[in-house]
Amino acid sequence: MRMSTWIRQHVAALRALLVLTAITGIIYPLAVFAIAQLPGLKDNADGSLIESGGKTVGSSLIGQSFTDDKGGALVQYFQSRPSAAGSSGYDPTATAASNLGPENIVDSAPDKTGLLTTVCTRSKTIGELEGVDGARPFCTPGGVGAVLSVIGPRETNGTVEHPEKVVSVNEFCSVTKTPFLAEYKGVKVECATDGEDYSAGLIVPIRGDAPAQPVVPADAVTASGSGLDPHISPAYADIQIARIAKARNVSSDQVRALVDAHTSGRVLGFMGQPRVNVVELNLDLDGKYPFRA
Repeated sequence: MRMSTWIRQHVAALRALLVLTAITGIIYPLAVFAIAQLPGLKDNADGSLIESGGKTVGSSLIGQSFTDDKGGALVQYFQSRPSAAGSSGYDPTATAASNLGPENIVDSAPDKTGLLTTVCTRSKTIGELEGVDGARPFCTPGGVGAVLSVIGPRETNGTVEHPEKVVSVNEFCSVTKTPFLAEYKGVKVECATDGEDYSAGLIVPIRGDAPAQPVVPADAVTASGSGLDPHISPAYADIQIARIAKARNVSSDQVRALVDAHTSGRVLGFMGQPRVNVVELNLDLDGKYPFRA
């Protein structure tokens, strides 16, 4: 009697396994696949692939880097936003963000920069490339984070009113001999020594006189959460138009018209921000205004 119950239970379990396997492993996937082939859904289901000259050149959902083999911007193309996905960026198999937060403002070495210096460096580089002001709040003119370590006795409120030593922690003596600030509260500001720990001092970011709204927009200097975003803001596209027009020997109005054609508004009119698909825009540029070196 006990054996018979045991067999019935296992037969019932086997039947349930077979039924659920058929439903979830065969019927459901086939149904989803069939629905995905319907007009209007097939393109997205297939990866929103972009073809040119009979070849697949990318996806409208995944960004690309338009740089040379040394990482320099190709002047004839609109540049995408930075990417932390993979060593060269925009690697779909390594989608990721930098995981650096707003408090990451101190560099550990000249080649190991925090988020603030990374943003400052990118902004300066883009400003030079596009011929615009790359200044940002809390950035030095040299393109690193304007941060001081103020060393001295702490007041009861945690401040240091009478510093004994002040160090510009992101300006290393091996790179910069003259700090961005000559003195702070009457004390000469020193450059940082490689490998030295200045965390004992009060970390003070210096805002500087950069405008509250930088010319170089935020998406130009920060990566997306996935590292694969193919879009940039219209503001970032706008500061690139003059460079593109000059490189391709066309008018700015012609390039701007293409930018407008590849600009999407807010989803459903209220979600997200207007955006420009860089991959599609650059492909259209090559088709309408080929670059001749």
